[in-house]
Amino acid sequence: MSLLSPPLYFTYIAKLYTKNLLAILFGLSTAFATIDYFQHLPKLDVSGNYKILYIFYMWQEALGLLYPLAIVFAVIMTKFALIKNSTMGAFHAFGYSKRRLLLPLISVAMMTYILFTLLHTTKFSYAKDMAMQILENELHTYDVNDLFFKYNDTFVYIKKLDPIAKKIEDITIFKVDKYQVRYTIHAPMAHFDGELWTATDATLKTHIYENGELIRYRVEHKEHIKTLYGYKPKIIESLYEGKTLNIIDAVNTWKLLAIQGLSSNKIRAALYEKAIVPLFSIALVLLLFFKLPFHARMVNLSGVMALAMGVTFIVWGLLFGLNQIGKNGVLAPEYTVILPILLLWGYALYTYRVNEKHIV
Repeated sequence: MSLLSPPLYFTYIAKLYTKNLLAILFGLSTAFATIDYFQHLPKLDVSGNYKILYIFYMWQEALGLLYPLAIVFAVIMTKFALIKNSTMGAFHAFGYSKRRLLLPLISVAMMTYILFTLLHTTKFSYAKDMAMQILENELHTYDVNDLFFKYNDTFVYIKKLDPIAKKIEDITIFKVDKYQVRYTIHAPMAHFDGELWTATDATLKTHIYENGELIRYRVEHKEHIKTLYGYKPKIIESLYEGKTLNIIDAVNTWKLLAIQGLSSNKIRAALYEKAIVPLFSIALVLLLFFKLPFHARMVNLSGVMALAMGVTFIVWGLLFGLNQIGKNGVLAPEYTVILPILLLWGYALYTYRVNEKHIV
């Protein structure tokens, strides 16, 4: 089969599935954004154009959240449309196997997953944060204040961080060894150059001890001090203000936390939520395609459709709940996210292998 000229059956099923997928995805996301807008309308004390912008951002958030459900629901609708029109029976009568009929559905579903995964490496992931700024009437308030965290063998205090201008006002770095402060570095300003922060006009104060007692200080002036390598403004803001991260920033944050020897459960769970959890929809495509009936004879199509959608919601809800457990650090995210997805995929592949040659 050529990608440039696929068979007629492939094009027919792929187009039908894509149409259903787009209809469901845009329908669900638009409903989500509209309901959210009317729910928060009393708090939206902004002009009309910002209200439209708020709806747009929440619609983006809904797209990223609901597209796995749309992938599964579209498969259900597509298969029942083929059954109702007797198209599925005609395909089998002409010798098409389940594997061949599944291929266009899996292809479109995987392309959708890849598209949204790529979108989650961009500012698309920050749509909800932008919407919350509009909701809280903080459109021009970007400062993050009073941050305190560990960096290598030192501790860092930041009075004010401006993630948009990529600058820090009033930064203090100090090293503690066995309950003793060895030195402090204070600078009124620091700027991010893409890889690290450069503190300007810094004062280095070294504490000198004798017999465990502080006796004097040695003060030095430094024009430039480079520090906080890899700590992008968005990473600092997310770690200490609870903001979301896209996939690239989440991976970089995970590496930083590993270097610092700090817990990365929350970051790993957020990363898996965007890159791993949506894979459940592809597994359900496999399962439902083989488990749903291939003919309408003696089958309550409405009841089966409702059951299939109910199972999808249950699986999605369980995975969402397990991911929250991973974020809270009760269990490692690998156990709450990756393991359930692997088990679901194992069952899906087993079903594919067992039922691939059966027509009913």
